[in-house]
Amino acid sequence: MGGRDKPGLPVGGVPMRERVLTAVADASPRILVGPGPAVAGVRLTREVPPGGGPVAAVAAGLGLLDTEVPAVALLAADLPLLTRPAVGELLDHLHRTDVDRPDSGGRPASGAAISDGACYVDGSGRRQTLCGVWRPAALRAALDRLTVRRGGDVTGAPLRELLAGLTVREVTWHGDGPEPWFDCDTERDLRRAEEWTR
Repeated sequence: MGGRDKPGLPVGGVPMRERVLTAVADASPRILVGPGPAVAGVRLTREVPPGGGPVAAVAAGLGLLDTEVPAVALLAADLPLLTRPAVGELLDHLHRTDVDRPDSGGRPASGAAISDGACYVDGSGRRQTLCGVWRPAALRAALDRLTVRRGGDVTGAPLRELLAGLTVREVTWHGDGPEPWFDCDTERDLRRAEEWTR
């Protein structure tokens, strides 16, 4: 995007970061990791070092999260088509156990496996990890393990390395409209998002 503040670019007249924050309007607290600007009702923090990558951003956000919060949404700030129902579907999957799903014979499954997170998967089966919800305790434990493995520095670490080993429910999008994980990396993407929001 030519060095512009990508999350601040408008889609349908609203900056993308604000569209994402609206999709989690009922969350408390809402935390924005990045250079800002600050948004009313949202706590602003910055990863260390600035620009240190997604794992450093997760660490900064978790640092402001109370330990009793049961779930956290990890969302890219350039998802202009994300909606509250799409986030709600992820939360439903996060809180579901195997007991909720019947086995192949239609009987309730035994056991109660609990997942560490839930995220959407695209048509090719690729996890959209920055359009997901996670258990903070699982993320903190994974962050501790990764920090030790990397000698105390997670700068530049990819998100997939942080999430490796976590139990993830993969959610297929069946809702109305475009996929909620559609992100805007180019001018063409912005034009497509504008068309979808008309």
